[in-house]
Amino acid sequence: MQQIAKEFNFSETTFVLPPERGHARKVRIFTPAREVPFAGHPNIGTAFVLANAGELGTIESEFTVTFDEEAGLVPVTVTVQEDKSYQCELLAPQELTLGQVVMPEMAAAALSLEAQDICLNTHPPQVAGVGLPFLLVELRDKHALERARFNMSVMESFLAKGISPDIHLYIRTSGAVDIKARMFAPLDGVPEDPATGSANCALAALLTHYSPLDSGEFNWRISQGVEMGRPSILAARTMKKDGIVTETHIGGDCVMVSEGIITVD
Repeated sequence: MQQIAKEFNFSETTFVLPPERGHARKVRIFTPAREVPFAGHPNIGTAFVLANAGELGTIESEFTVTFDEEAGLVPVTVTVQEDKSYQCELLAPQELTLGQVVMPEMAAAALSLEAQDICLNTHPPQVAGVGLPFLLVELRDKHALERARFNMSVMESFLAKGISPDIHLYIRTSGAVDIKARMFAPLDGVPEDPATGSANCALAALLTHYSPLDSGEFNWRISQGVEMGRPSILAARTMKKDGIVTETHIGGDCVMVSEGIITVD
């Protein structure tokens, strides 16, 4: 599986296996460099492909398939749109976990930026995840977001210190989207990812955690991949009750791009 993922060289490649614990499918996910316990878009895409191929039976309006993964169970809801296309949304397999805080100077160095490019209004650069950890960094403006470039040596030093070297950087915005984001994971074989459901799940959960509101539903429309010429739109939503983030969802539309057969000699 790792060899196939490396050959494809996509951000992630999923492998769908028979169920082991009574759930619909067992799913394993690989980047070009390693296996990961959870990812967002691979799950959305996998549910879409299974639905499109008729593997989930006839879906009249909505169907939820549950994937068994290393990080836990991942329910994905497939909804039939008016034009008969499918929209998918997943529920993250874990509650929000908060990790190490990184000094702004170090986060900036990892992104080839200056410390003043880091925004600290809501949170410091911090590791967080809902199944897969990321270092989440808010930047001050779109110019910083556009200028950012990963620094491999600094990221390697993060890894040596037990800090996630996968960095999700973002800015707040207004208009058609609420957030513009980028994600660098070169140590995983992903220099930049056009759409990262797991990172945006972590970001949505973190922002909900820091929100002064004690309870409610929170929603974000997120743009990613613009700087690399592969724009994507993601829809994140969370639920919070009595100060605790109880649910984190990510979803969006899918299209079939290609299909083929692997022949093994």
